[in-house]
Amino acid sequence: MATGRGRALRQYGRGAAAASPGAAEVGPPRPFTPAVTAAGPRNRSRSFAARPGACSETVNAGIKSLYLTPSIKLKPNLCIESLPSEMLIKIFSYLDAVSLLSVGCVNKHFYHLANDNGIWLKIYSSCFQPKRTIWKMKSEQTETISLGCASLHDRKPGYWKKEYIFKQIAAVKMRVMQLVKSVDPYTGLPCKNKEAMKPHRRSLIAEYPLANLTESSVAVGADKLVQLFSLNPGLLVGLWKEKNEIAFVMASLHYHQLLERSTLGSATVQYALPPNKPVLDDVDPEYGLHDYSLHLDMHGGSCTYLCGTFKSLFCRKGDIADGYLRLTVVSLKDNKKHLPLVGTLGLSWETDVFKGNVKDCYVMDVTLLDETGKPFWCFSAPVYIELSSEASSLYDYPGRTYTTDYADSEGKVCVELVWLEETKEYFIVNLVLYVSTKKVNNWYGTNY
Repeated sequence: MATGRGRALRQYGRGAAAASPGAAEVGPPRPFTPAVTAAGPRNRSRSFAARPGACSETVNAGIKSLYLTPSIKLKPNLCIESLPSEMLIKIFSYLDAVSLLSVGCVNKHFYHLANDNGIWLKIYSSCFQPKRTIWKMKSEQTETISLGCASLHDRKPGYWKKEYIFKQIAAVKMRVMQLVKSVDPYTGLPCKNKEAMKPHRRSLIAEYPLANLTESSVAVGADKLVQLFSLNPGLLVGLWKEKNEIAFVMASLHYHQLLERSTLGSATVQYALPPNKPVLDDVDPEYGLHDYSLHLDMHGGSCTYLCGTFKSLFCRKGDIADGYLRLTVVSLKDNKKHLPLVGTLGLSWETDVFKGNVKDCYVMDVTLLDETGKPFWCFSAPVYIELSSEASSLYDYPGRTYTTDYADSEGKVCVELVWLEETKEYFIVNLVLYVSTKKVNNWYGTNY
């Protein structure tokens, strides 16, 4: 092996010497001639050492080129970014709008190319028909030219991209408005809220502190397996009794402006409801105290116990006390308006393995409308029935008296019920709404 390496070096040295500046001719290296056999390895080594010193640097360079320089030539790195802009625009022209928007987020170069007006005009024209066209007459045919194509180069880059996005947003809003246009005459809320509420991104509706759940919530009820806790607004959490772990979570959200809260907010910031602009009425001395309408739903998930509408509710100025307007819906004195609750009260729950029913609990949905039919006070929350500590003054109902109370920053609801043992049902004998005067003054511009 050493002998072969020596031959190669001698051959390279001879060629380098022939190509040196002192040589008479410049040509290819001489062919390799083997040494005489009688000389032996010593003679070959001596003859190699006897070469001129001027060729030593060339020989060293030859050694490096033989053993260190790879023989394979490296190809230049090719990527899609190195393609010409014309080719990239041609590739981008086959993408849809969503893919084109995603490509524009790769880098700055792709962003400028993805804003090409020619691509976006094609997408815009395929989705929205142009309103005006220019007719150009030729020899044997008539051709329709879009007005956008004629002024394509006069627009700034990204113009048709913005036009497409704005048109899409307007089209979605138009479809949603058509769905929510029809309003329920009893609730004052859109009839097709469920169909319209299909958000494509998450929107924060409410936040609940769950660190100290038992302290920051209200115990609603319990059965053999779970215990229920309620948090405003409308959150019901079930805890396993034995392990004290969360079994399920139920959210009871009111429909009022739920579409806006579900779509117009962000993942971290809630949608801020627009403030109401009060219209002051100087003619009516009791403006804001009458012509209220109430729509009340009491249900336990799959069963509805009461669903009714009560109109022409009012409050006299003398009934305003402790910062609340008193709106009497069902009076103790008028037994003709007392209402029965259909079925056995209870709130149904179900998990992947277990299911149950917590007795004497239900969900109350309240929608209070002002005199113009606009939602004034709305909430949906789980409530519970408890035995009243006061003795009943009703002679027509010999059963026990129970109460249900709800309160938030805008008002209170007080319900008084009587249990009839013979018919095994509850009767609502008193139902009163207390509305905050602060809310009434802000809504109507009054000063009660």
